[in-house]
Amino acid sequence: MNQSPSAVTIVPGDLVVSNEGPFLAAGELRQPAPRVVSTHSHPRGQLMGALNGLVSVGIASQQWVVPAVHAIWIPPHVEHSVRSFGPFSGWSVFISEARCRDLPASPRAIRTTGLLREAVHRAGAWAGGPLDAAKARIAEVIIDELIAAQAEPLHLPRPTDSALVKITDALTHNLADNRRQEEWAAWAGVSARTMSRRFVAQTGLTFGRWRQQARMLAALERVADGMPVTRIALELGYENVSAFIDVFRDTFGTTPGRYMAQPATS
Repeated sequence: MNQSPSAVTIVPGDLVVSNEGPFLAAGELRQPAPRVVSTHSHPRGQLMGALNGLVSVGIASQQWVVPAVHAIWIPPHVEHSVRSFGPFSGWSVFISEARCRDLPASPRAIRTTGLLREAVHRAGAWAGGPLDAAKARIAEVIIDELIAAQAEPLHLPRPTDSALVKITDALTHNLADNRRQEEWAAWAGVSARTMSRRFVAQTGLTFGRWRQQARMLAALERVADGMPVTRIALELGYENVSAFIDVFRDTFGTTPGRYMAQPATS
């Protein structure tokens, strides 16, 4: 279902929050089916987290994946789109623009803590209106947890060079394509050295690391959709399931089967 960008929305469900009133508003939401929210922005900053399932957030030239027990911070006025995969439950917090001055100025993914989730759960039960002293303290806990959280590598930067865009677009549509860097460079009409230099300059990643990151984020989406691990490995170009699981474990610290259910440490 598509949602008009004219309303401030969170996935899954609807929570319309103006930039007036309390400096923080929160909600917990659940949905049984996938949903797409088209590109929109709002004057408040938004921290969106997942409890079960996964959402993908498009911001400018980057795609962010937010799996279970993670969250993404979207600063005020940053245009973004959202897509959920399969059944999803999560939460969202809106923070007034004025209170965002001390918060990260660019989007970031974080791994949530038990303290953050409990504070959001408490805030989600508020009926609105001014915050009393007790509520204000809980709101500040949410903000402190966001400030203290370490950034997680859950986004995929997109290059701007036309030859590199041609390569990354082709790979995005077929992540099983295992052509070597030299072959991709020749296909796009640039030298391998130029391709290598521009990839690092524009994405911060080597071509090999970029392709692996693209595959791992796509793997998270497929895991959230309940796809069998063997099929995921084949669709992403791995020779066998063991090779795929090894890379997944090296990237995320656990196996695909355990990743979506594991709790975060507080």
